[in-house]
Amino acid sequence: MKFSEFVYKRPDYQIVANQFNEWLDKFEAAKSVEEQNEAIEHINILRNDYQTMFSIASTRHNIDTKDKVYIEEQSFADKERPAFSALGNRYYRALVNSKYRKELEEKWGKQLFVLANLSLQSFNESIIGHLQQENALLTQYKKLLASAEIPFEGKTRNLSGFGQYFTSKDREMRIKAREAYYSFFAEHQETLDDIYDQLVHLRHDMAQQLGFNNFVEMGYVRMKRSDYSAKEVAHYREMVEKHVVPLATKLKKRQQKRLGLSEFYHYDETLVFNSGNPTPKGDAEWIVSNAEKMYEALSPETNDFFQFMKNNELMDLVNRKGKAGGGYCTVFKKYKSPFIFSNFNGTSGDIKVLTHEAGHAFQAYSSLNHITPEYNFPTMEAAEIHSMSMEYLTWDWMDYFFEEDTDKFKFAHLSRAITFLPYGVAVDEFQHFVYENPYVSPQERNDAWRRIEQKYLPHRVYNGVPFLESGRFWQQQRHIYKSPFYYIDYTLAQVCALQFWKRYNENPELAMEDYTRLCKAGGSQSFLNLVKLANLRSPFEEATLVEVMAEVEAWLEKVDDVSL
Repeated sequence: MKFSEFVYKRPDYQIVANQFNEWLDKFEAAKSVEEQNEAIEHINILRNDYQTMFSIASTRHNIDTKDKVYIEEQSFADKERPAFSALGNRYYRALVNSKYRKELEEKWGKQLFVLANLSLQSFNESIIGHLQQENALLTQYKKLLASAEIPFEGKTRNLSGFGQYFTSKDREMRIKAREAYYSFFAEHQETLDDIYDQLVHLRHDMAQQLGFNNFVEMGYVRMKRSDYSAKEVAHYREMVEKHVVPLATKLKKRQQKRLGLSEFYHYDETLVFNSGNPTPKGDAEWIVSNAEKMYEALSPETNDFFQFMKNNELMDLVNRKGKAGGGYCTVFKKYKSPFIFSNFNGTSGDIKVLTHEAGHAFQAYSSLNHITPEYNFPTMEAAEIHSMSMEYLTWDWMDYFFEEDTDKFKFAHLSRAITFLPYGVAVDEFQHFVYENPYVSPQERNDAWRRIEQKYLPHRVYNGVPFLESGRFWQQQRHIYKSPFYYIDYTLAQVCALQFWKRYNENPELAMEDYTRLCKAGGSQSFLNLVKLANLRSPFEEATLVEVMAEVEAWLEKVDDVSL
């Protein structure tokens, strides 16, 4: 069934709750494990159908944030989802206390019970009102960013429409584009401060109501992190500062020299080559056509997957007025269908986001037959291994998109992987500061960002842009508002993905075998166990980071980047 044919019907919570509770009662009164298994199967159907409706509403709202029908449905979903979580918690409580738990673990997997316990720690009915307010604030934030209509170069543009100007060979154009882009954030900075203030205070209150000291503790539980803690993450940040920041700074100096600039400012960072950044040589339809050939060549599994996505219209890729920003993959469980959302803007990022989200979607497609819905997606840091690795597993076909600029793309892509790591841990350290100090003023938060930014990004100079000099760069990072503590996941996954890059260069068949096994496993295991399943090494081990950085640096050193 095509996405346009998916039927949306606003779910009646009371009807669903009655059916849900009826099966829960049967589960708790069961006289055998077979009766409990039957109840679980029916509960899973209810959960999948209910969540699919919310996913459809959210996706159609993101495609057109001005559609009045889905504005109302998004608002409805924001209010209803927390109540549905309460039902889920009753199910999880019954599950972990089942007298047939051992037998249930054999059928449904132990990871389900790990996830159930974490969910019980991070939710109870006393915080439903908080969660409804949180959802409403996040929708307000999304609508604010989507409302941007910025006059620039004779047209009105949204935030996603500036990408090609940020990478212009004309330095004055890059400066003007940045000024126009940040003028929107500067104009709305008080609103952005207010939304974030409310989110931080809400989250802190929720955490304390659930017995946590602060939202840092709750945030880790909410992210379903079961085999590492904030202590390991703090040590990982220290390793990045020690082993990656010097290499990233070296690459930025190499870029400055390559561009022939006596001073290197923030608006120069996005231009990788004087001859211009690599760009796709065709429009969105041409990109999809070439992606189809690429995935046919990569493996039989990826070919089946991409044909399914294309034939069922499960991709909305092009930037438009009124469309929400960013890119992501979601799943419609009832229809066993992933969906890719992005905002193509004519830059190399179009290929990066397509392969990245296709990695998520391929994993979901590969594991949607898990009978346990919790296993359709793994925890976030594991999920990002699939997406980031797909960016590298498709390298052999980048000439399909970039033609004569392929070498430029590969050098820029791998360099970006290194320079991203310090930024990613900076975002994480900032969020730890925020939630450990929830009642500091907006200015104190901004000052903290500036200190952290200078620690991990010592090369960055804003050249007198007030909005950025005041420490507000973080306000454009959607994850900080929407998904607290998510961002470190990208960096952990990047270290894993670079291991796949190395392995594919050495043995493509073995790399694809390990990658496909990882995708099929979905969320059936914890992060570090999935890393082992894929024959990868933990990113928390210092030796792993040192060896990966050495491998990448050696590759980059061999490239005559000045001639590109």
